[in-house]
Amino acid sequence: MSTKPSHGERPRVGISTCLLGENVRYNGGHSRDRFLTDTFGRFVDWVPVCPEVECGLPVPRESMHLEGDRAAPRLVTSRTHVDHTNRMLRWARGRLRALEGEELVGFIFKANSPSSGMARVKVFDEDGMPHKVGVGIWARVFMDHFPLLPVEEEGRLHDDLIRENFIEQIFCLRRYRDAVRGRRSRGALVDFHASHKLQLMAHSPKHLREMGRLVARAKELGASELYTRYEELLMTALALKATPGKNANVLQHGLGYFKMKLTPDERVEMLEIIERHREGYLPLVVPVTLLSHYVRKYREPYLERQSFLNPHPLELKLRNHA
Repeated sequence: MSTKPSHGERPRVGISTCLLGENVRYNGGHSRDRFLTDTFGRFVDWVPVCPEVECGLPVPRESMHLEGDRAAPRLVTSRTHVDHTNRMLRWARGRLRALEGEELVGFIFKANSPSSGMARVKVFDEDGMPHKVGVGIWARVFMDHFPLLPVEEEGRLHDDLIRENFIEQIFCLRRYRDAVRGRRSRGALVDFHASHKLQLMAHSPKHLREMGRLVARAKELGASELYTRYEELLMTALALKATPGKNANVLQHGLGYFKMKLTPDERVEMLEIIERHREGYLPLVVPVTLLSHYVRKYREPYLERQSFLNPHPLELKLRNHA
């Protein structure tokens, strides 16, 4: 029996259009990211957004930057100082309404862009001095409108841990929506929660306990309140990165299901491998692969359904770093 959970529908992920290789940048070029187009793109459906072109600006166009109040900067052209802030915001209101129907489970922004950068964008003060404290106009309104959606910039996704955590959030949110779509029953939520306990434990045991209490009280709450609160806790928990220490604790917990089945040598070997991962000498894929082997060998029903063993497509090789 396979330990692979179904990943359901392909996740729909918003993305800055230039990252897909489209020539929409101010200079007529693009910023294609090969990992996104050639690797990750095999497993998701992209929803491209270029705020500058979609709000009516031409290609090529004069470059722009943020200036003024750091908390609410203006979007202005660099040479002629034309203010496009209101134009961008008017367009954004309609685009956000359209995106509500796209079932997005995340967004990848173009770093350093005055419209799409999600952090550390230059804001010029009244003396013309830049400070890396801003958020792009479009990125800010998107994140305010969809506060629970995972968001990242393409540059940060070259960090192994950030990439793994972002992609894990995307696939988990897709599975959650698949699980509860059309049948917002207590049973659907119980089933989803039961199959994701170890994955949640690896991110936040505290949130796992709180989610367990919420599910136990499901009959006392209205469906809207129950599912809204559960999704908030789910995404808050997954935003906290899993660490080697937390992963090791989960693996030891899983090993407990084989107390009467493993030989003493097999148990010692598994514990040694788990400890080497905790200490940073082995990637997570090593102990997970061995544990998955025992799950298949002994047909352990609880672990067979745990998303922790396969939270995202194996081909992405996200657990191969120490």
